[in-house]
Amino acid sequence: MQVIRLEASGLRRFERVALAPEPGLNLITGDNGAGKTSLLEALHLMAYGRSFRGRVRDGLVRTQSEAVEVFVEWCEGGQLRPRRGGLRHTGQAWTGRLDGEKVAQLGDLCAALAVVSFEPGSHALVTGGGEPRRRFVDWGLFHVEQGREAGFLTLWRRYARALKQRNALLKAGIGGGQLDAWDHELADAGEPLTDHRQRYLDALQEDLTAVVSDLAPSLGAATLAFQPGWRRHELALGDALLLARDRDRAAGYTTVGPHRADWRIDYSALPQRETLSRGQAKLTALACLLAQAQDFARRRGEWPIVALDDLASELDRHHQRRTLERLLASGAQVFITGTEPPAGLAGTGVAPTLFHVEHGAVKRLG
Repeated sequence: MQVIRLEASGLRRFERVALAPEPGLNLITGDNGAGKTSLLEALHLMAYGRSFRGRVRDGLVRTQSEAVEVFVEWCEGGQLRPRRGGLRHTGQAWTGRLDGEKVAQLGDLCAALAVVSFEPGSHALVTGGGEPRRRFVDWGLFHVEQGREAGFLTLWRRYARALKQRNALLKAGIGGGQLDAWDHELADAGEPLTDHRQRYLDALQEDLTAVVSDLAPSLGAATLAFQPGWRRHELALGDALLLARDRDRAAGYTTVGPHRADWRIDYSALPQRETLSRGQAKLTALACLLAQAQDFARRRGEWPIVALDDLASELDRHHQRRTLERLLASGAQVFITGTEPPAGLAGTGVAPTLFHVEHGAVKRLG
């Protein structure tokens, strides 16, 4: 995939801004606070429906603007015409268009453009709670299984609806036949949904092994361990829901199931699951994201867009160099922000397309 135009209005420091990136490496520089990260946020917003720095209403919309509006034009393999997507988000409500047509569900818009982002908060993928790790797996499945009638997205939506209904019954103290019916629906959607997640992580293992051996060989072999959200090796989901019913009614919500799923990475050089340092956590998160991008490329025949925010502050020169070499060899379109070019770029022989952000505007250099 390759973005050929990015426009935004009402975006943090920008009243209006436009960027025409090139294939390969695009480097966006500027002083701290100039708005470099906001450009990557706009791209992320179109691809995920949210900013990687939090909810849209938490500062993404420019002061005195009613909404943030983003327009992206991009090319992808096998398409003769560029694709176009637009999103208007007030922080409370959104409207979207894709290739000239209104979009009814935000997920349909996000499914069109694939962006993998690494930013200062990405270590939460490893050190945070289970939600970002579930989103990571679901993003991969969301993109690689498009178009399948009984695919992951269909199951995910079915499970989410059933979970909402079951939780409402639990909160209201209603049991009996109604709860039995939603237990059955949760189990019917949740078991195959979990199979999808397990297969995805199994397939990702090979890519992760290769990336970790390149970026962090001192950690040893990396192993992904999936935790489905209930004791699946002992119980079917329907049985687990029945056994947990009294606890769930007391809590007022469903305590077992795929919505509680998680995964972790174990390293052979860190016995007894020793806690990772912050630097190791960053490298691990980056390795996961690069492995996911590599998996996407193998399955879809093209790399997703890769966005690296403030790379120089997140990685030392050596790891910058290894990361850039891997990405440049892939042919992916890459966006990097920083106050100056990353030190790891020196000696690669690559001349990036340069942009500079200053006074609420973006200027192409050279």
